[in-house]
Amino acid sequence: MSDLDRELVDRAAQLADNHLFPSALEVDASGVVPSLQLDLVRDAGFHGLFAPVEFGGLGASPETQWAVHESLSGGCLTTSFVWAQHAGPSKAAIETTGPMRQRWAEALATGESRGGVAFAHLNRPGTPVLLAEPRAGGWEFSGSAPFVTGWGHIDVVLTAARHNDSVVWAMLDAQDCETISSRRLTLAAIDSAVTVELSFDKHPVAEASVISVENFAEWTDRYRKGLRANGSNPLGVAARAAKLLGPSLLDGQLIDARDRINAATVEELPAARALLGDLCVRATSALIANVGGSALFMEQQAQRLARESLFLLVQGQTPEIKEHHMRLLTGSADLGK
Repeated sequence: MSDLDRELVDRAAQLADNHLFPSALEVDASGVVPSLQLDLVRDAGFHGLFAPVEFGGLGASPETQWAVHESLSGGCLTTSFVWAQHAGPSKAAIETTGPMRQRWAEALATGESRGGVAFAHLNRPGTPVLLAEPRAGGWEFSGSAPFVTGWGHIDVVLTAARHNDSVVWAMLDAQDCETISSRRLTLAAIDSAVTVELSFDKHPVAEASVISVENFAEWTDRYRKGLRANGSNPLGVAARAAKLLGPSLLDGQLIDARDRINAATVEELPAARALLGDLCVRATSALIANVGGSALFMEQQAQRLARESLFLLVQGQTPEIKEHHMRLLTGSADLGK
């Protein structure tokens, strides 16, 4: 790890411990994550974590990105979760060769603009819920995109719509309009991140806004290869719970689980990712049990972390991860294997 990488990891830990964690309960109860929270992350330079230096980013290695993400998630998952959505559009703007690079790449890398994503629906089995149809000068999106986080705080949303066996990716302005409407969802955890369901009513998408069209099977393979990144969420929450609990066997399990997912092959990632979900639930449950009845008070960090662990069981879950989760949580799998 370079000196810069170490400095970024240390900076994230200090931000999490000194600012994000002390205000996490207030953020959780506020209904909307305060802009100040997101500004702290931006001012620390972390919107540039996913971009190379030539676009104004930090040029951080994947390992550094994971470690920073883990620290921020352990500080305040609500704040971290809104920020983490930024990775998708930031990387997409840089990788495209079209107009969206000029419009968004530097603005997202520097934190001048914030981005979000609308593609969780691609993992849903059955009939696609957001469709793209060709039209003169571009495409037309119709249907819905559930679980779009950060609405009201983001400027652009990287959106995926299905067309036959393909996925059409576009960078769209993140605001309600005549052909896009948002409906806020009420969540049991990280509700202040403001997650909405977007409805598209023949929304016109100019060809200039499209960054790529790829085969759905190729996207599925690409998504499986990227499962390590969102493993930082349960790692961060579990690590915070273990820290509050004090020395225990969970400390060693946390190290082992982190090492396992860091070293996992693509085929091993689903099992390694599910292990983190199981560990996160156990760590936060142990904290609840140790604190006792007062852990259920809303002013207690323990109940917040426990609710977040349940949210993380389904966040980013693929059918493979779900299968492993069920085996672990029903006692039909050996945690050591």
